[in-house]
Amino acid sequence: MAVSDFRTGMAIRYNNDVWVVTEFQHVTPGNWRAMVRTKLKNLKTGRILEQTFRMSDTIEEVRLEEKKMQYLYEEDGLLHFMDNDTYDQMYIPTEMLGDQKRFLKEGNLASIFFLEGSAISAELPSFIEVKVAESEMAVRGDSATNIMKNCTLETGATVQVPLFVKEGDTLKVDTRTGKYVERISKG
Repeated sequence: MAVSDFRTGMAIRYNNDVWVVTEFQHVTPGNWRAMVRTKLKNLKTGRILEQTFRMSDTIEEVRLEEKKMQYLYEEDGLLHFMDNDTYDQMYIPTEMLGDQKRFLKEGNLASIFFLEGSAISAELPSFIEVKVAESEMAVRGDSATNIMKNCTLETGATVQVPLFVKEGDTLKVDTRTGKYVERISKG
């Protein structure tokens, strides 16, 4: 496959590893030949690599199978999931979810990516709804600027939230950045 066919989200084999193209940009600097600058994410390690390809390069595209699976429980460093269509259960190492694991709660759906029948990567949805388990008290008079406070979610994760958020509120959180997005409902 030619590098001019790159798309965001496609999987490729590069240096004997499977990578996902997270960003790409066609570049033609002056009198030089065209190139494609990319940001690649390693599916096994989560490492980000910036790589420039010449237009004459050919790269092998990898077909990944994605399954939405429901999280059941964690045991011995393994996360157990169930396929909602077949009710088959499988497990993956906790490292596969990386930093997103802190937002995982029982019943959550996750995308598990398979290469040749074995799971190689997992990802939570971009946004999830979680309840606030514990929140610091807001101090009156602190509302002149956009001041944030720490709060602990039902999953145990700590995020920065605006002062009006209270214990029991349901929040929308971005799992990619770990940041508060909005309050869904009051507790």
